[in-house]
Amino acid sequence: MPVTVPVLMPVMVNQSFDYLIEDVNGFDFEGRGAIDLAPGDFVVVPFGRQERIGVVWRKPIELVDEHGEIRSKPVDEAKLKAVIEKLPVPPLPDVSMAFAEWVANYTLSPVGMVLRMMMSARQGFKAETVRFGVALPSGKEGDGGGGHPTGLRMTPAREKVLSVLNGDFVWAKGNLAAEAGVSTAVINGMVKAGALIEAELAPSRQPQPRPHFQETNFNDDQAEAAERLRGMGQSRAFQVALLDGVTGSGKTEVYFEALAGALKAGRQTLVLLPEISLTNQFLDRFKERFGCRPATWHSAISEGERARIWRGVASGEVKAVIGARSALFLPYSDLGVIVVDEEHDPGYKQETNVLYHARDMAVVRGSIGKCAVVLASATPSLESLINASQGRYAHIKLKSRFHGSALPEMSAIDMRRDPPERGRWLSPLLVDEMRKTLASGEQSLLFLNRRGYAPLTLCRKCGHRFECPQCSSWLVEHKHKGGLSCHHCGFKLPPPKACPKCEAEDSLTPCGPGVERIAEEVRELFPEAEQALLSSDLVPNVTALKEVLETIHSGGAKIIIGTQIVAKGHNFPLLSTVGIVDGDLGLTGSGDPRAAERTFQLLHQVSGRAGRMGTKGRGFVQTYMPDHPVMAAILSGDRETFVAREIAARQMLTYPPYGRLVSMIVTAKSREMAELYAREVVKRAPRASQISVIGPVEAPIAVIRGRHRFRLLVKAPRELDMQAYLRHWQARLPKTQGDLRLTIDIDPYNFL
Repeated sequence: MPVTVPVLMPVMVNQSFDYLIEDVNGFDFEGRGAIDLAPGDFVVVPFGRQERIGVVWRKPIELVDEHGEIRSKPVDEAKLKAVIEKLPVPPLPDVSMAFAEWVANYTLSPVGMVLRMMMSARQGFKAETVRFGVALPSGKEGDGGGGHPTGLRMTPAREKVLSVLNGDFVWAKGNLAAEAGVSTAVINGMVKAGALIEAELAPSRQPQPRPHFQETNFNDDQAEAAERLRGMGQSRAFQVALLDGVTGSGKTEVYFEALAGALKAGRQTLVLLPEISLTNQFLDRFKERFGCRPATWHSAISEGERARIWRGVASGEVKAVIGARSALFLPYSDLGVIVVDEEHDPGYKQETNVLYHARDMAVVRGSIGKCAVVLASATPSLESLINASQGRYAHIKLKSRFHGSALPEMSAIDMRRDPPERGRWLSPLLVDEMRKTLASGEQSLLFLNRRGYAPLTLCRKCGHRFECPQCSSWLVEHKHKGGLSCHHCGFKLPPPKACPKCEAEDSLTPCGPGVERIAEEVRELFPEAEQALLSSDLVPNVTALKEVLETIHSGGAKIIIGTQIVAKGHNFPLLSTVGIVDGDLGLTGSGDPRAAERTFQLLHQVSGRAGRMGTKGRGFVQTYMPDHPVMAAILSGDRETFVAREIAARQMLTYPPYGRLVSMIVTAKSREMAELYAREVVKRAPRASQISVIGPVEAPIAVIRGRHRFRLLVKAPRELDMQAYLRHWQARLPKTQGDLRLTIDIDPYNFL
């Protein structure tokens, strides 16, 4: 019998493929004794007409039907192809393979697509290139104020370079040029003149964090929490803790002790952050505690850096990683602690390809890999609070702020009684509070979770509204970028000079405010005050974002205006006043069962930015519904009553976490085709007394990128095996034809 291995490919397949082992990397397999390939090895194999990289899997993955019967047929031995090459990279750990299978099974995704996320550093599978730098020729020394290399014509720039060089140390050209304050052309000229030689750079090494580098002085509550988390980090057992602390209570410093425990035990650590804007501030705090910065993993890092981190994580050299949700799928060789910071944040839900929630998958990864998981938040999700109340998670509470300052005093501004002036959006009461704050030398923050200048532009003469030609949504006016754009598909329209319908000029008017319009109003009200505008479409990259945040932190900006990007974990020492421009946004008409919870979390997080470093904090919420339960909870600070009310509502309606929800979305370029298939999906649903199928109905956003959308919602008790039911259902569905698509979202967070 030929010797074969199952190889999984990072493509949209849900099975492995058998490949022959003949002669891999020069190893002779005659006699078929010791085989050089093992589960987890990365190999190059022929796949279709290409050569692709795959992974030798831990066991064959077979296509099965709804009854568990194998659907794939045995391959003719004559058609089997052989493994071409084994790649010299660390193997994918067994725990990663088990995790990939679990995620694929739960989300009903092809396991090959989960593997694709684990292989997201393309350059990591290529041979590492030798990097060259420059050094002094052998036997020479840097100038240091002494003589110059023989025959070298000296210039002030060359003097600077020689003053930096010392001994036989090899410098990267860019680093040497930056340190000396010259251009790389100066370095190249010195190489050409023979004053410097090119030399091989040593491979860069990830600095190692030190658990005892800087101890933190904790108050009693923090010390007790830190001790518990430190113990969790040192143990090699699966445990989950909910770190539930008010804004400014020092949650980061406390969960650092869980990292310290794992690092002391020689294990790796991972901190997930929901927003890339939090990265730089976190890096500085990590360095203060552990003596170096951790590796960072998110979409903005270069391909070369991704490869270096991927290899370092796989080999175990990289001990600390912070990153976005995708960092959970790196090939950790010995992961000891996972921290999910701001665990309630909806940004942890992946909405494309494999649809998963990083918080929930972090708990699964901890269970499979026998490591501790810490979920941290000032406004924990109801799911986590219920798990803690039922004893599944340890519940660690921090009830007071780190520096002893009080939580901000919250007040409602009833927009029915104290409306803004005509053409404005800020109530005179809020403007007066901002004026007092400016006079005291402190900062104000205005929050509106709406990007752009205005969410709608219409013609005053004929009533024409500017709508996206590819989506059923209005075009948003942007003044900074100029023109109108769609926030769903990216369609852009230059600034219109006349109405396209009635051709009237000077008849177009913006309706409603976005953050840019609020910034314009603030400039008119406070022309002397420096302002900072924070919105994802106004900050082009991480460097620009860092500059804006540093300006705010130093007090250079007196008024901050932003979207939800300002709500997440930032620490602004001089901020004392927070104004929420539209507290009602998100409470009505969304169809989202988590709408009240999300609004409470967002408003609580935003108001919690005030008064964190000794200043007296105040928060003001502009609302037309001051008696709404969410408003009452925000104003009183009574989270417990709000949570109890939400839990009762979820129980009554059997919504998560007391029930299971699945969203099924049918899309096609033809509305008729999408609707017909959606109705056919409902007809083919297996009968089950405990399962409700709601729909199909046209989605709230009925068209995106020219594709019509119909939604179904499947509702079931928590204990039911929803995945088995859905697989049975899928097997009964007709195959999708042409551009027809069916997307299944387990535990949906988006109801649009």
